[in-house]
Parts: sequence; structure tokens; C-alpha cells
Amino acid sequence: MTVVVQWVRTTWTKRSRGEPGASRRNALPMGFRLPDDEAPFVHGVVMREQDDFKVWEGTQAGLPGEVTVTRGRERLESGVEITPVEGAIRVRLTVTPYGMPQRPNRARAVRLAPDEWVRWQINYRYPSHWGEDWVYRLDTLNLFHGSPERDVFLGEPTYDVRELASLF
Repeated sequence: MTVVVQWVRTTWTKRSRGEPGASRRNALPMGFRLPDDEAPFVHGVVMREQDDFKVWEGTQAGLPGEVTVTRGRERLESGVEITPVEGAIRVRLTVTPYGMPQRPNRARAVRLAPDEWVRWQINYRYPSHWGEDWVYRLDTLNLFHGSPERDVFLGEPTYDVRELASLF
């Protein structure tokens, strides 16, 4: 089983909630070209308001870069369960337990056949430690089952899951 994962994490404060900040933030990419590395790997991308939404990629992005295998399942530190199922994989995104809002009714797992991919977005709100009222975060998981072309995540996904809650 070959899996290629790209995590895109965007963080902001109330300064980017209204205009013109929200339009700029909403125009940020949801997928990026993959590095030259051989699959399987995890490609991390971070864009933060505090850096004027500069793109940080790879290890400098501060996202996990390893997949661990436990009892036939692969689990990324960042909350993705990947389970092989009859030539396909079952992908389930878990949530950050300390992010708000609470999510009692979650999206179902997605089954990916070879050469299919999912884009899964989920958002959070956290109390700030930097003097702001709240810090907001949008995580985008792009996950491909197989060996993709480098620009696969620039196109349209096979499945698009959006768990975007009101963050007021």
C-alpha cells in the first residue's frame, strides 16, 4: 500500500476574519505541488497570519513526517487512520481533542481505490496565549492512494469532505 499525504495548515486571528483579511486568507491554496521525494511520505505546508501567510514546507512546517504501523493500521501523529480494505484503503480523520467546537456528528470514513484521493478540511478555534481572543486554524488533508504525479493536489479530488463549523 502506497499512500502520499499532504497536510496544509492555515492559522489566523481576528485580524483576518473580516475584510480584506478574510478574502486574502480564503484565496490561499488548498493543495501544493509535491516535493521530488519518493512516496510514501508526508508533505507539510503551513501558512500563518503572523508570517503574512508565507508558505513554509517540509520539516520547517512543524507537521509530522512519519507514518507508523500498528496492528494493520497506519496512523499519522496528526490524526489520520488508514486501514487496508480489499485492495482499497479506508481513511478516517480524527479530531484534535482540545480544539473547539466539539464535533459529536463527524463525517464518515472515505474508501479510496488505487489512484483516488481525498481532500478533507476541518477547522478549529483555540484560546490564544499571545494576547488575542482566539486563534483559528484550518487543516486540509490531501491524501492519495498510490503513486501520484507531483501536481496531483493542484487538481480536483475524487472525494471532498468539509467539516467546517461556525467558529464564532
